[in-house]
Amino acid sequence: MCSSRRSLLLTTLFCVFQALGCLTPPPRPSGSLAAVADGPGKATPPGLEKMTELDAWTAAAQMSPGINIGNTLENTTTWETGWGNPLITKDYVEALARLGFKTVRLPVAWDTYAEDGHVRPDKFRRVSEVVDWITGAGMFCVLNIHWDGGWIDSGAKERFPSTYATFSPEAEKKFRSYWEQIATFFAGKNEKLIFEGLNEETNFTNAGSTQKAYATLTHVNQLFIDTVRKTGGNNGKRLLIVVGYSTDITKTCANGYTLPKDTIPGRLFISVHYYTPYQFCGLTEDADWGKMMTTWGSDDDVKQLEKLFDMMGGFCTRNDIPAFIGEYGVGMTKDPASRVRWMSAVANASIARKMVPVLWDTGGEISRHQPYAATPDLQQTLRNLVRPPMPAAPAVQ
Repeated sequence: MCSSRRSLLLTTLFCVFQALGCLTPPPRPSGSLAAVADGPGKATPPGLEKMTELDAWTAAAQMSPGINIGNTLENTTTWETGWGNPLITKDYVEALARLGFKTVRLPVAWDTYAEDGHVRPDKFRRVSEVVDWITGAGMFCVLNIHWDGGWIDSGAKERFPSTYATFSPEAEKKFRSYWEQIATFFAGKNEKLIFEGLNEETNFTNAGSTQKAYATLTHVNQLFIDTVRKTGGNNGKRLLIVVGYSTDITKTCANGYTLPKDTIPGRLFISVHYYTPYQFCGLTEDADWGKMMTTWGSDDDVKQLEKLFDMMGGFCTRNDIPAFIGEYGVGMTKDPASRVRWMSAVANASIARKMVPVLWDTGGEISRHQPYAATPDLQQTLRNLVRPPMPAAPAVQ
């Protein structure tokens, strides 16, 4: 879909799951970065942990199902709580593990709260704490640079004039710097921590042509890989997730899309998202381009899903890279039986093709308050999962 329509749909989708509130960044804290970094609140990077080397296909069989902690650490008004969620707790994270989740995707806004392009120590401390809770509970943690106001490929010309719908030299410098900082700080973490380069901001519609837009994304993905690999520690062999075009299956599987190169084979995932059909997943009223759907599950509905996942599966086979379905989700107001059918179908279609399905949740499917209960729809979906077979071969040593 076109960039303007996609922006409208994504805004609508956010609002379906949880109100975003004002997107104006908070005022910068007073004082220099050096004063913060050198003071008593200095962030200490995790120590070097023993790392079991995993190729991406082996890891994929261990990572399903997954879930996002959405509308929280990627908040751009008041970090973590600005979109209505409470602070993440260790008990909540451990509840995710008890429910059977094997992967937690942790979206983070870094730029909004940076000081002159440097990540503040308090942000590193808090993200590190949550990462440790996730990996300590035996789950994989996927850490990314999320939307963060859209600075990477912004549609907001007034707010980000120098990065407006393209990957400008300013954006490239900032992107490289953040990944140098993030990867260096977490270089000691073991294989349970996976980095994902960016989120959905990959249209680059001002690049000059569709071909140039695709080439720009390849460049961004390559920059991510090269930057992380050079930071030492366990990052030379860490699993990484590169992003498909608009995180859209059809556009990613198109001839124009080219994967980046890695210095070590078999350590990459390709990320796409799945909110199809959007009339069911996101619309709460009819739009000029489509009629809202309250139910899902007809033969045609299922055929559409299978066709798209077959397409993505073919891409994965041809390129020897597993898919990370980094987000999928459906609004809470839709027919409950249809919600279960759709979520179960997406998760099982992913698992059957050795992909990793990661539910987008902002506190609707699983309460952020004790006892951290899952909705009946999600409970049934988890019961419906066909568990992936564990890999027969041992991990690479």
